Amino acid sequence: MDKLTIRDVDVAGKRVFVRVDFNVPLEDGKVTDDSRIRASIPTIHYLLTHGARVILASHLGRPDGKVQDGLRLRPVAERLSGLLGRNVPVTGDALGIGTVDAVKRLRNGELLLLENLRFHAEEEKNDPAFARQLAEYAEIYVNDAFGTAHRAHASTVGVAQLLPPYAGFLMEREIAMLSRLLEDPAHPFAAIVGGAKVSGKLKVLDSLLAKVDVLVLGGGMANTFLLGQGKSVGKSLAEHDMVEEARRVLAAADKAKVKVILPVDVVVAKEVTRGTEYKTIPAEKIPASWHIVDVGRATLDLMEESLAEARTVFWNGPLGVFEIPSFAHGTRALARFLAARADAGATIVVGGGDSVAAIQQQGLAERFTHISTGGGASLEFLEGRELPGVAVLQDRPDAKPAGKAGGKSRRKVAAKAGA
Repeated sequence: MDKLTIRDVDVAGKRVFVRVDFNVPLEDGKVTDDSRIRASIPTIHYLLTHGARVILASHLGRPDGKVQDGLRLRPVAERLSGLLGRNVPVTGDALGIGTVDAVKRLRNGELLLLENLRFHAEEEKNDPAFARQLAEYAEIYVNDAFGTAHRAHASTVGVAQLLPPYAGFLMEREIAMLSRLLEDPAHPFAAIVGGAKVSGKLKVLDSLLAKVDVLVLGGGMANTFLLGQGKSVGKSLAEHDMVEEARRVLAAADKAKVKVILPVDVVVAKEVTRGTEYKTIPAEKIPASWHIVDVGRATLDLMEESLAEARTVFWNGPLGVFEIPSFAHGTRALARFLAARADAGATIVVGGGDSVAAIQQQGLAERFTHISTGGGASLEFLEGRELPGVAVLQDRPDAKPAGKAGGKSRRKVAAKAGA
């Protein structure tokens, strides 16, 4: 899936609308994790140093089409200003006379940030009139927000159908790294899938079974598989209505000769809270009134043994209740092990969520091959689904078609650009 990027267009003197993903956590008006902002810097820097007039656009949180002062982008702009070493002004609104004037005043090599797009309900509805208003700001469209590429919103699809659309550097890398997992992974190839629910990851499990040699299951979703094996899980989080699906996945893995690793010992707690009593026990002996909250040491040893020879690993989702430090040991230990595997030359790709938090908290991020900025988007990509925000971007002339949506939008773009 080879897309045209900002290297393929002359941006000097052009107004460029850049969809970034600045949906970052805030606390007391400060950004607490700036990894998504940092990920956008190469694209922004390239455009500015090549003389573009840059209009950045993002959402933050879920304001449901209403202005919420706690979800304004000023804290994001302050952090971006510090990273770029220059002031990044924020408009009072994504639309309006003041914003139009601010865009017109931009000079070559300058930038501004539009206020939270989701203060307008039309953004998530992909409203054509809203998309046209945004498109009028610019002459070129760039998408560098892989984390929102699975959403057909005005800023991810609508504007891209009205302006010549290109991929930013982050989008390019996300597509390249995830495509490698689908098309040409080095074997043995292992997938580690954790998190709360089987239901949200069933399709990606089905897709991965056709590609991987080892499948490691953890987190709350592993409890549903334990139920499928006939084990009791006490009061643990589990999806009882998904037990038959779990059995189907296990049977499919057996047929495909995929080695499946499930917990053999677990940490259980009386309550899923800080300060509660907890202990490690075999997975066959879960007390009826206790909760599984993490994997045990024997399970970690089994996982590490199964991953020791893997040349490619994809990891999405924690192994336990990661938000509580006492129950984060398994996830944190796995992060350290995978960092060491990456140091030894393995390709380790992490697909968003608490897996990323475990890596960043331990200062391990630089050691991994790739950490995706899009949890949901990366999973849908690996399911083999067409992401609207990717399909709408222009394919290289010699690239494989991106599908009907991509072809249709490219024809619109060609007509608009006079190609």
